[in-house]
Amino acid sequence: MRGPRGPLGAPAVVAAACAVLLALITWQVVAHGPLRALDERVDRAVVGSGPAYLTEFLADLGNMQVALPVLAAAAGLALRRRQWVPAAAVAVAMALIPALVAPLKALTDRPGPLTPETGYFPSGHAATALVAYAGAALLVGRRLMPVAALLTVATGIGLVLRGHHWPLDVLASWSLCGVLLAGAVAACSRVGSRRTTEAPGCRTGPG
Repeated sequence: MRGPRGPLGAPAVVAAACAVLLALITWQVVAHGPLRALDERVDRAVVGSGPAYLTEFLADLGNMQVALPVLAAAAGLALRRRQWVPAAAVAVAMALIPALVAPLKALTDRPGPLTPETGYFPSGHAATALVAYAGAALLVGRRLMPVAALLTVATGIGLVLRGHHWPLDVLASWSLCGVLLAGAVAACSRVGSRRTTEAPGCRTGPG
């Protein structure tokens, strides 16, 4: 294991930063702070923008029926390569989403942008998209991470523009999943550091 700047130290720093951001956002939402007020003003200015068919398509990228098969295919490839630990780490991250999101929804009890019904913070769809697409990129090859980032951001934009979630709902989910994925990155780095040659997936280098 290397020092704080090594492959195992960097995920810890990212996880800590994401945890702090999640705590800050949650506090502002629960306390009706100025960040929540700004969030709601921004949302009201952009909700309904863009072609409905396109924004709904983007929002649907966070559906389990869409995102899970992508992650399952990547996990299958990782298992075929005998990358047991990284595949398990990403699978655990996905499994933890409902276990962590549901209590936060109950705690914050936030109504949706277009409905008085509560339970919208944080966004389960945004969390699913980030873990599925980023997790798949970790397992297949980090050169695909820009594609994963694009799909994740597109999902968040679709959720906001369609009025399914407030922007802070999405940002909180990304922060939460940053903590979860940091563990998967650490697992990939740990496995990679044991190899004398670089494997195709879960690479620790810039590839």
